[in-house]
Amino acid sequence: MKNKDHGNFFSLPNEIFLLGLNAGELAVYCYLRRCKNKRTHQCWPSTKTIGQAVSMSENTVRKYIRWLEERGLITTERTDVITQGGLKRNGCLRYTILPIQNAIDLYHERQLSALEQAAAQR
Repeated sequence: MKNKDHGNFFSLPNEIFLLGLNAGELAVYCYLRRCKNKRTHQCWPSTKTIGQAVSMSENTVRKYIRWLEERGLITTERTDVITQGGLKRNGCLRYTILPIQNAIDLYHERQLSALEQAAAQR
């Protein structure tokens, strides 16, 4: 018998747990990974949609998105939409999920920098 749930999952790199993400960051990151296009690694859910999916306010989602960007896990890009009347309006953010190795390298660079600063202060 064929499994009906085939394809109803997403992968999460094990290395994500090395980065010290808090529960909110992890929830938003997981949702974005779930939504991403496997070929382009991009998605564009609204902050409202993300918030509803992970039980957070839109402001909290925005905060975690900024943190995920700072950690090198995602990039965001503003999009525009054209209404039927021909008016240009702001669209949702386009999220690009970056390779996990970028975030790991950035995490290690920051740790090394913090150690160097601590040693210099001694």
